[in-house]
Amino acid sequence: MGESKHQGHLGAVYGAASADEVARLYDGWAESYEAEMAAAGYRHPTICLALLARHLPRGAAPLLDAGAGTGLLGDWLGILGYPEVEALDLSEGMLAIAARKGVYTRLHRLALGRTLPFADGAFAAVVSAGVFTSGHVGAEGLDELVRICRPGGVIVLTVKTTLWQPGFAQRIAELAPAVTLAEETAPYVSMPGEAGTVPSLAIVLRREP
Repeated sequence: MGESKHQGHLGAVYGAASADEVARLYDGWAESYEAEMAAAGYRHPTICLALLARHLPRGAAPLLDAGAGTGLLGDWLGILGYPEVEALDLSEGMLAIAARKGVYTRLHRLALGRTLPFADGAFAAVVSAGVFTSGHVGAEGLDELVRICRPGGVIVLTVKTTLWQPGFAQRIAELAPAVTLAEETAPYVSMPGEAGTVPSLAIVLRREP
């Protein structure tokens, strides 16, 4: 099955030729992003939230929302009792919307897939919903997330099934024994309201001591 032919803003983002272009497109989409994704039935944040709550004790801190967008996850994480969450996104426009919500302790305008300016083991958990996908970030972004997650912590992320083999599955195997695959969902469609969406998986990686 080939990659989805998305329409509108999402189609433009998936077709972007560089991280700078992705950032520019998200900047222009920021104000209407949440309404449009809700209309499409966007499920990645909800699934990631459920998995995180199953694998990380309430109150663990700090967390990193990697690819935070407008801050959907940050809002919900606070409600569920995770008191300190930082946001990372490459779009200044998206982060501006997230900042209005007042749910993040810090906001970082950074791109995944590059070296991140955080210490080893800086976070109790990293959550990344909808980032490891076409036109965004591939398996090359995993290593930094593993580095900044503390031993005993977890990394919760979604990945398109078309990227899972061989790239992601192979890289996770190579990172063993420092990382183990703690949970993997069945494939699911992230946006039931949009035709032809390529399925995704949500996974939980545990950073071993």
